[in-house]
Amino acid sequence: MPQIFTIDGLMFFFFSREHLPIHVHVLYGDAQLKIQMEPNIEVIENLRMKPKQVKKAMEIAENRKTKIIAKWHEHFRK
Repeated sequence: MPQIFTIDGLMFFFFSREHLPIHVHVLYGDAQLKIQMEPNIEVIENLRMKPKQVKKAMEIAENRKTKIIAKWHEHFRK
């Protein structure tokens, strides 16, 4: 499970065997969010994450979109 970064308790990561479209998983306690990064940033799955954490995760994903996508290509190119 390649971890990208953790901010304010929100851990952004990929699973080792992912699929398109480019997306990132976010873990906060026992809640999990799946955010599609391209072509638009949007929540594609929410498992028990509260609106406050969803909003924060979306802001972080938007601000770090370039880094997340670069890490995707770096990891899955191997």
